[in-house]
Amino acid sequence: MKANPADIVLFGGYGDLARRKLWPAIFNLSVSGELPEGSRVLLLGREQVSKEALRVRVEDAICNVAPKDWSEHGEAFIQSLVPVTLEMGAETEDWSELQAVLNERQGCARVYYLALPPSLFQKACDGLAAAGLVCDRARLVIEKPIGSDRDSALSIMDGIAQYFSEEQVYRIDHYLGKEAVQNLMVLRFANTFFESLWSNQSVESVQISLAETVGLEGRVSFYDGSGAMRDMVQNHLLQILALVCMSPPNRMDAESIRQEKVKVLKALRPLTGSDVGANVVRGQYQGGVSGGVPVQGYSDELGDKSSTETYVAIRAHVDNWRWAGVPFYLRTGKRLKHRFGEIVVQFRPVPHDVFGGSAGAMRPNRLVIALQPDEGIHMTLMVKRPGRGGIRVEPMTMELDLPEAQNVGSGYQRLMLDVINGDQTLFVHRGEIDAAWSWVDPIIASWQRQELNPMPYEAGSWGPREADFLLARDGHSWDEPYGLD
Repeated sequence: MKANPADIVLFGGYGDLARRKLWPAIFNLSVSGELPEGSRVLLLGREQVSKEALRVRVEDAICNVAPKDWSEHGEAFIQSLVPVTLEMGAETEDWSELQAVLNERQGCARVYYLALPPSLFQKACDGLAAAGLVCDRARLVIEKPIGSDRDSALSIMDGIAQYFSEEQVYRIDHYLGKEAVQNLMVLRFANTFFESLWSNQSVESVQISLAETVGLEGRVSFYDGSGAMRDMVQNHLLQILALVCMSPPNRMDAESIRQEKVKVLKALRPLTGSDVGANVVRGQYQGGVSGGVPVQGYSDELGDKSSTETYVAIRAHVDNWRWAGVPFYLRTGKRLKHRFGEIVVQFRPVPHDVFGGSAGAMRPNRLVIALQPDEGIHMTLMVKRPGRGGIRVEPMTMELDLPEAQNVGSGYQRLMLDVINGDQTLFVHRGEIDAAWSWVDPIIASWQRQELNPMPYEAGSWGPREADFLLARDGHSWDEPYGLD
């Protein structure tokens, strides 16, 4: 049975997110045959764009990531694009062109993707409702950041809820669309031996790292008003943490998974007052060398002095029966030594070394789930070193590569298909947003009360030395990124 075609309406249709992520994602779905036949992509923007000008823009963006596919499928994709003029925020907004295009067809799914600043979410929803474009088959996709604190997030979500039910709202986090993140759930819930070890009885510590080598990258006004805590910790890192820590859901559906994730976020030990200084490190990059090229410090790049953090490391605890006593180390930062993302599960050492010191040093087992730049799962075990003359032990890493992860496209591609199919499993519930901000807000408030400047770190390094001390007092150290020097 063929799926009904969809109308994908991209607000901010010519913006940075659309060019870098959304156009390629939808194009890949079209090439793979997963996009329902006859679907259209409506590109909303304030300027009138001719078909020829649109062709040049889209071809330039997509040829950077899929040159061979473009030569074969580009023309068909161009024909599915519909430029629509709509100036969001103008004194007199004219929705008549969008109304006319959408009302040409009835019965297909309508995906409204708000690739807009959060300040325009409400205006977009008001406009859609006033134009009579909100219906049962409509789905709304919104990007982070959802608010700058709990109060603003709730205000945004309440405003959207005037027109769209919770079942129609898709709060997207592209890390949840990564193949390795989805494999985490299969690894745990489809393998008896992993789930039986997945608790404080066997796990000593967990690290979650999302490191970037880029600086402001044209996001000056947004980033300086946000910082690493709001931009990365409140959403991406806490979402991954929730998936790592959640108990098995009774079913693999959206409601069951979300309930378990909310329980984890609510179980996070609050960090307030002096606990913030003891468990959180914030930093800001200074001038240095990144990728072999000299780069400016954050304030120089910004053009003004700023106390905004570009790095955060946190020692967190999940106070529930499964994870009590296990430290979770979270870190993210810009202008770091390498771009990588990893989940590292460090298991406890064996209680007794039966081989003795002469056989070699024993190392605890370790599970690494690589998220970027390449996705894969790596398990370190102790094995016998080949040869005669007695037992010698050494660590060996078993690698479970995910070759399809490099071919099926970005997380945006998978998540866009889920929206079209009406599957909310990998999207964020408002309860998760509420719980995440409730944990993050006191940390930010503590920084503001103390008026402390971020710790400086050199661009091209691994961040402030204070972040190393965060782990050292527990006898741990940051994991070296798998496969990187």
